[in-house]
Amino acid sequence: MVNLEKIVNELPQLVLSLKLNLGSSNDIMPQIILINNIQDQLRDAQKIILQELRVAQVQNSSISTLPHIAGIASMFIPQIVSGNTAITARTKYMMAKFGNATTKISINDLQSKIDSWIEWGDLLHVISADILNNSQLVSQINSDSNHLNLSSQVKKLSENLKINLAFAVPQILQQQLQQLRNSQAEALQVKEKLNYILHTIKSIPNLLSILLGISCFCGKSGFSLEWLDDDQELIISSNGKFQELTDILNECEELQKIVDNLMFKLDTLVKQSEQSLIQFETEIQPEPVINYQEKLQTKIVPNFKLQNVFHPKFLIASSLLVLIFSGWMIKNQFSYFQQTILISNQEETAVNNFKSALKLGLEASSLVKDPPHSLMVWQQAETKWEEAIDLLGSIPKGTSVYTQANDRLILYRFNLNAINKRATNEKKATENFQLAQKLATEADFFVKTSPQSVSNLTQAKDKFQQAISLLENIPKSTFIYQQAQEILPSYKSNYAGIQLTIKD
Repeated sequence: MVNLEKIVNELPQLVLSLKLNLGSSNDIMPQIILINNIQDQLRDAQKIILQELRVAQVQNSSISTLPHIAGIASMFIPQIVSGNTAITARTKYMMAKFGNATTKISINDLQSKIDSWIEWGDLLHVISADILNNSQLVSQINSDSNHLNLSSQVKKLSENLKINLAFAVPQILQQQLQQLRNSQAEALQVKEKLNYILHTIKSIPNLLSILLGISCFCGKSGFSLEWLDDDQELIISSNGKFQELTDILNECEELQKIVDNLMFKLDTLVKQSEQSLIQFETEIQPEPVINYQEKLQTKIVPNFKLQNVFHPKFLIASSLLVLIFSGWMIKNQFSYFQQTILISNQEETAVNNFKSALKLGLEASSLVKDPPHSLMVWQQAETKWEEAIDLLGSIPKGTSVYTQANDRLILYRFNLNAINKRATNEKKATENFQLAQKLATEADFFVKTSPQSVSNLTQAKDKFQQAISLLENIPKSTFIYQQAQEILPSYKSNYAGIQLTIKD
């Protein structure tokens, strides 16, 4: 019994470590080793429990229940009961992983729990292998580790709205306007990320796509896969906060509403700033033009007698000097302004291209929400992603949005690749559907023109068989699948009828 009590007391901390932390792909291999060690210790615990049971049976004693621990979760749940917002999700996680804190646990229950913990470790092994074998997923997780989590990004955007435009001078107004425009671009980027997460998790319900969405949501905070509860709901923790996958989706939807409101406020502030700048420009008077000829003459006059000033030779020399000096000044000023305008235009073009790319990304994401979709829809989304990628690729180094554009390029190329696959599958399915219809039409022609010819009926049967095979192999995920299912029974009926006619 001493060994059994010791095992029970050590199990909770052991099982709490049985999770997979994701923040960087470089951290996965060491964790695989740790998971192996924990599983080995759990298997050792099972052996000791079996030995205790045999000893108890020999001594005719009973340890069918473990009243002295009254539920493993009781060791932890009292410690986490506090006023924090994560109490419900974390308590639910503890109950799912360990059991009810108020229920006495039996030996059989404990063995069953250990089995489930070992199985969870096996699942973490599979997930780890899938991640490491998927270069796109590895790249995306590593990229996300360079950015704030989305909640922090939204909070940062809210802070950027605390701008006082009432007493700003033109120079400060210009800086604030640029800051607001940058915030607009960031807000569009956050909104697109939220759309991407919701679409990825809801529309492509496989574990790797879910991990992509969660990685994008958590950013550099990273996250841990803690448990898969009885309802097959994934429990995730990040920054000490426990959430079910459903909770994350709900939070994304709430953040979408906040971002929409922030974008509206940002648009309003940008318009106010632009109007204030225009007002300043109309109120400021132009500076007096410097007459370099007069200025030059006033410096020269004291060195000559008055009568020499009007000498023809002196006038010619003075004119030439003024012309040369003025030309040099104009040339330098022109070169400076030309360079300034070029840099300004480059920055403005880069920002506009970045905004346009984000807008195209949002449009593409919205187009493919709630699939399946027709081939035309997939191709439209494909075109938008390609245009967005071209715009991002055109943004030069040295502009304020260059780094953001590079980050977006990774995600957009990944999205384009996914859309390309969906479009290819839809195109193939559509072609198979059309070919099936063509074969069925040819089969009907053979039956109608020569209903008594065994040769023609055999050809008709073969064509229906090919058509049926094509329709049956159309994937459920395609838009054309439903139409295929609608005509499939009639094709099978015609095939069976021809087969009976041939046999007769």
